[in-house]
Amino acid sequence: MRRRTGALGAALLLPLAALITLASPAHAAGTLTATFTTQDNGSWWKGTYVIHNSGSAAVNGWTLEFDLPAGVSVSGNYNGDVTVSGRHMTVKNAFYNANVPAGGSTEPYSYWFTATGTAATPTGCTVNGDKCDGTPDVPPAAPGAPKATAVTAHSVALAWAAAQPGDHAVASYDVLSGDSTVATTSGTSATVTGLTPATSYTFTVRAKDTRGNTGPASAPLTVKTVDPSTDPTPPTAPGNLRSTGKTSSSVSLAWDKSTDNVGVAAYDVYRDGTMAKSVGADTTTATVDGLSPATAYTFTVKARDTADNPSAASNAVSVTTDDVAGAGKQLKVGYFVQWGIYGRQYFVKNLDTSGAAAKLDVVNYAFENLDSKDLTCKAGVTKGTSTDPEDPDQGTDAGDADADYARPMSADQSVDGVADDGWGKLRGNFNQLKKLKAKYPKLKVLASIGGWTYSKFFSDAAATQAAREKFVKSCIDVWIKGNLPVYNGAGGPGTAAGIFDGIDLDWEWPGSEGHPGNHYGTQDKDNLTALLAEFRKQLDALGGPHRLLTAFTPADPAKNSAGWDLSRIFDSLDYADVQGYDFHGSGSDNSWEPKRTGDASNLYTDAQDPYPFHFSIENAVKAYLGAGVNPRKLVVGFPFYGRGWQQVTDGGAGGEWQDANGAAPGQFDTEAGVRGYANLITSFPNMTVHHDDQSVSTFGYTGPNGQWWSFDDAWSIGKKTAWIKSKGLLGGFVWEMSGDTPGGQLMTALDSGLK
Repeated sequence: MRRRTGALGAALLLPLAALITLASPAHAAGTLTATFTTQDNGSWWKGTYVIHNSGSAAVNGWTLEFDLPAGVSVSGNYNGDVTVSGRHMTVKNAFYNANVPAGGSTEPYSYWFTATGTAATPTGCTVNGDKCDGTPDVPPAAPGAPKATAVTAHSVALAWAAAQPGDHAVASYDVLSGDSTVATTSGTSATVTGLTPATSYTFTVRAKDTRGNTGPASAPLTVKTVDPSTDPTPPTAPGNLRSTGKTSSSVSLAWDKSTDNVGVAAYDVYRDGTMAKSVGADTTTATVDGLSPATAYTFTVKARDTADNPSAASNAVSVTTDDVAGAGKQLKVGYFVQWGIYGRQYFVKNLDTSGAAAKLDVVNYAFENLDSKDLTCKAGVTKGTSTDPEDPDQGTDAGDADADYARPMSADQSVDGVADDGWGKLRGNFNQLKKLKAKYPKLKVLASIGGWTYSKFFSDAAATQAAREKFVKSCIDVWIKGNLPVYNGAGGPGTAAGIFDGIDLDWEWPGSEGHPGNHYGTQDKDNLTALLAEFRKQLDALGGPHRLLTAFTPADPAKNSAGWDLSRIFDSLDYADVQGYDFHGSGSDNSWEPKRTGDASNLYTDAQDPYPFHFSIENAVKAYLGAGVNPRKLVVGFPFYGRGWQQVTDGGAGGEWQDANGAAPGQFDTEAGVRGYANLITSFPNMTVHHDDQSVSTFGYTGPNGQWWSFDDAWSIGKKTAWIKSKGLLGGFVWEMSGDTPGGQLMTALDSGLK
């Protein structure tokens, strides 16, 4: 069912004699310039910017920025898409004047505005980031001369006065020794490490602006590192290490000061024996970030003096981080399928009108694909999947940028009742998710990558460290930073920024056969662990709020054994969505189990189950808990759909475990054996529904030699949620939201059960 169906620090230093004293060239201007003219019309005036191209090649696409003079108010804009922030105007080309030919201009369709107030030329004009008059950027001035604020045997801490900006704001500072950059920082201080004791070094600092322009170097500072032989005595151990607070991803610590015969230089904080953070001598607190939720860590602290003598370790403190939901709370996660807007006619708006958005904590947007050649996150393409579910290339390079961010949603399909602008850079599902998050600020949205049809190339993308770094970087660039490829006039740098709060990895399956043609091998298990660690590393490196990293994980113990190292993956994962459905079923091509019915999402093993293997939610979760996984890392799956067989006899058991003749007709022609819950109960209003207390399963029978369906309803959801709470698990997730009734009957049951 989980498939795409339907339409479309610093480096080691070596002493060097030469110092950089000359500034690098300022950013050269591009071929575009812009000229401004005014026209007085009495009570109002007109301002026009004509963009010229002096180059030998056409330029496709331009952005004009400028600041209005004080007292000027713009009343109308023409031939451009305008964003206003105070007096700052940003104008992006219209679709019909994007191309500026070589030697040509935007005439006769140049951008112009109407305004009141005194006619005057705006200031700070840039076109595509270059100054409108075509002159090069003025770089930042030199910073103040650096001063040494702390010196040890292997490090020098420096501070300096900020540089005056040129045409653009200062973004960072480079610390240099000779011609080597040894540290880069956004502030006005840095610590250079990895130095040789008793050695002189000369440092300079230079500023770099937001355009990459580098200013001249500061005056130099020469400083000599400490000779350890002059001070063999280490500091005393820090005392009374204690935890002063924690979240799901951080632990705050405090300790008592150490003493030293010369002076304490720093404190080093260790997490599980590995140094995690260093703080200055005047600080006796630290917060260790980048931790995994519901995970136990042991911390110690050592003092270090100027000769880099380490003290003995402090007392050890063990802290278990909070879980994602919070103490006494349960997490509710729901998959929203990209293609639901077609045959299902289920829009992001329906998450709101059904009441689901108010109950959910996380929405997983499914699914995004991998590029078969570049092995990067695929975006910006609309290519349908094959209608043959056994086609090994069914999902190769498929995707739906149209549904994601290019299709304009009508007012009736919009969360806030306002239709998408057909020329806007963000439309479709993504714009609606943005509106949904604005209405429900606590709601998080994850980009789900993979799924049954899109998992073919995970094994390749995870095969080497270089491949993993490249793949993860691309996923973060597209889905977290929001740099969508331009598609049908939509997309562009940063257009989807802030929509996704993390990544949900749906690799089906590492180390095991999944969809026909998927690449897999024994190496996948270790490579998956390394891939998750790389995701965690790069997500944390972004700074700012903690980004979630989750994965859909199997109920089948054989698949876990082949591809999921349960002892290691949760170091990176915030939680796992454990499969709680599809234990039995029959597919469109009558593969899988066409000849016998079976419970698809039972809580316990059914005593009447004739199969040699016995899938159940309880058995699936036992495997995770038995491997030492914290229960507050596990979210259990609930199907909002049923699986059905046809030509089933009653057999005195309401059709359960009885002979059948293939999958029952489905809700859609391409999905035999599958119906959303709302469609199922509407299609068979006279179905005899059975509730099996022993296995906790719901099934329905339509009559002699009729159809038999296994599904969840409010009764089974109530039983399962009670079990989840009794086991101390984190919560439940839904595959997938479109199967619910318009009023959210199943979501209401899930929410009530998990309160």
